[in-house]
Amino acid sequence: MKPDIILTDKINPDQSVVCILGSNEIPEHLVLSKTEKEYAVKRLEAGDESVVINSYYKNTYLIRQKDYSEIYRSREEVRKSAFNIRKTVKSNNHEELVITSYKSYKGAVEDFTEGFILSIYSFDRYKTVEEEDGKKSYPVRLLLHGEVNKEGLDWLKATMTAVYFARDLINEPPNHLNASALAGEIKKISEKSGFSVEVMNKGKIQSLKMGGLLAVNRGSVDPPVFCVLEWNPPDHVNSKPLVLIGKGIIYDTGGINIKTGEHMDNMKTDMAGAAAVAGVIYTAAMLKMPVHVVGLIPATDNRPGGNAYVQGDIITMHNGMTVEVGNTDAEGRLILADALSYASRYEPELVITIATLTGSAAMTFGNKAIAVMGNAGDKYFDLLGECGNETYERIAKLPFWDEYGELIKSDIADIKNVGGREAGAITAGKFLERFSEYPMIHLDIAGTGSLKKDDFYRLKNGPASGLRLLSCFLKKYSENYLKNN
Repeated sequence: MKPDIILTDKINPDQSVVCILGSNEIPEHLVLSKTEKEYAVKRLEAGDESVVINSYYKNTYLIRQKDYSEIYRSREEVRKSAFNIRKTVKSNNHEELVITSYKSYKGAVEDFTEGFILSIYSFDRYKTVEEEDGKKSYPVRLLLHGEVNKEGLDWLKATMTAVYFARDLINEPPNHLNASALAGEIKKISEKSGFSVEVMNKGKIQSLKMGGLLAVNRGSVDPPVFCVLEWNPPDHVNSKPLVLIGKGIIYDTGGINIKTGEHMDNMKTDMAGAAAVAGVIYTAAMLKMPVHVVGLIPATDNRPGGNAYVQGDIITMHNGMTVEVGNTDAEGRLILADALSYASRYEPELVITIATLTGSAAMTFGNKAIAVMGNAGDKYFDLLGECGNETYERIAKLPFWDEYGELIKSDIADIKNVGGREAGAITAGKFLERFSEYPMIHLDIAGTGSLKKDDFYRLKNGPASGLRLLSCFLKKYSENYLKNN
């Protein structure tokens, strides 16, 4: 359960408090005894990054801010500190917790709160036995004190709500979440926040001749869906929309080229791109962002059923291009390609795809960066990089030279869906480029979207990678548009 976030202008003497410190000095408003202050200063001067003071009627948690030349690194350390003390906070069973700062940077309270809320997420709806520490709980209210304004509060509420929604989707087991159920969950949040959704069924997808989506779906007993999400407020700043496309492979067996061993593990997370896109549109609608944005989500599972597509098949795509299937486990690019072709009807300013697409991206950057490539202008990549630092969902740009496109040429079709082991992430991006008539950026979150263990507040079970990054991108895009036009 996500805690409520509330602004407060005072701290009562009996309230438990987290204070982010920019120095080893203890502020008066924490109401600590002389002995407690002396103990805290001694521990901080000794180099402790956090100090917990257990008073008779409250707890005080002091977090010493780490100072880096790049402020975004200091901000990330504050978020991590929230993860590091989450178990201690839970053990003290607070009903509410005040979060404040002293001589720290502006925004420290919001950063700690963000890190804390992301750290305490859990997916336990299918548990029937209470855990040993079940009687202890995280605070149900977080009271933010200090230089926090309504805009900052609204941003936290919206993005954290969206991340929890996306994480829930990613964690849902495949026998409870098929493509149609995914569309149903997206409809629910659209009704809450006000964006529109059109869900196209298999018949409509067939009429649109989306050969990639239909081919991948052939081995499944469940039909595919194609979801069109749109947030188009009357005061939008952009004359042409931004289009976000998320890979919605509900479960990926690899198809006939079936995955082996541990490679099948956690393949329910292969729709993390779709969850991120839904979460970003949800955020934009909750915050009433003045930006016209469209989200496209092609969704199906990839299974080796009796009529599954196979190596050697030739597929005719939505735009009429033919594709030779070289590997049925390179399915994500096939469904994204149909969505990219469909996006052309909006005449977009920019198209961004996000997907857990290639092992190549994961092997190259691990879980430390999102692989990024495309043919869009530098101003978009620069803004994305700025947002990557701000949210610490950092991007690493790969080359996108024409020569990489030579690797996906086919002898019997227009192109093939694989280009060999070398430069696998880039050739996947070049495949997508062939279906986009407008400037494109591709985010490969294979390394960051599904983790084997917690990376601090990026929890292993569906961190919702890219959601905060793209939400920040939309926010700054609209702000810059207003500033420069």
